[in-house]
Amino acid sequence: MLARLKQMKQHFDSLGEQLSDPAVIADQAKWRELIKEHSQLEGIIAAYDEYTETEAGIEDCKAMLSDHNIDRDMKELVEEELKELSERADKQLENLKILLLPRDKNDDRNVIIEIRAGTGGDEAALFGAVLMRMYQRYAERHNFKCELIDLNETEMGGVKEAVFSLNGRGAYSRMKFESGVHRVQRVPETETQGRIHTSAATVAVLPEAEDVDVEINMNDLRIDTYRSSGAGGQHVNKTESAIRITHLPTGLVVQSQDERSQGRNKEQAMKVLKSRLYEMYRSEAAAKEASARKSQVGSGDRSERIRTYNFPQGRVTDHRIGMTLYKLPQFIDGDMDEIIEGLILAERTRQLAGEE
Repeated sequence: MLARLKQMKQHFDSLGEQLSDPAVIADQAKWRELIKEHSQLEGIIAAYDEYTETEAGIEDCKAMLSDHNIDRDMKELVEEELKELSERADKQLENLKILLLPRDKNDDRNVIIEIRAGTGGDEAALFGAVLMRMYQRYAERHNFKCELIDLNETEMGGVKEAVFSLNGRGAYSRMKFESGVHRVQRVPETETQGRIHTSAATVAVLPEAEDVDVEINMNDLRIDTYRSSGAGGQHVNKTESAIRITHLPTGLVVQSQDERSQGRNKEQAMKVLKSRLYEMYRSEAAAKEASARKSQVGSGDRSERIRTYNFPQGRVTDHRIGMTLYKLPQFIDGDMDEIIEGLILAERTRQLAGEE
């Protein structure tokens, strides 16, 4: 592992030299490719540099202890420092093992998030609105740009269905474990007996497809225009700017009505269609690789109940890792990192254990 890291360090330094070469700078396509690779290696090289610095400190301590003229007080100080440095080196090595694990090639991509109200009627739709705001607040905390693509609201302010994108480096790596069924337990405002109702919403997280991932034959598409619907406004129902695209071979239907421009709505709908097709092809390929995905922290199965939000007790529980937090108000306000980090760690631990 250390030999591999040394080679990576040499390659990283070489990339740095190339990036300052005027000939490379002039070739913008090559420069962008190199800067991307350089930035991907930056984190692991920084961790490796910290480790080598710790190892150098360990060698210095050993050299001092081998000096027969060292006095007792100094020897005790050096032995204590050696112990601390050795413990630090062990932790740094474990971290390096994690950083060297195979990365999901989609981790740096933008994501498309789809929320659909499930069982529970109006209460499920109101919970769908809570989830949508939760992800929007989380996006703000991580400087992801949120773009609404399609929204179907209820008169009570609930969300029957919402489709939106989160754009920013690493968005998929943070959001990919959110796919599945989210269950809520709370007392609806219309409940006079104070009884707790249970309802659910389904979340799907798709890595945004790039043009090289999916080729779409335009002859396979049926594109319809219609008047957007929604809550009031000067523009609503005046022009047929909303777009519905049907992919005939698969029957997939996507739509976008949030933008005023028909062209912009078509662009957004195509982005969602490509991402859905990409995820469909990706899931089919994964299914053919035996039962590998079943052992993962989150299989991405939209029928899998992954989390419960209990309002009376103020708690949120992630069932995949058995983590419960008694800070539900903060969590639904976008403070989700504790559980997301726990899911990432569990997945890395599984990979380190070499599970299939």
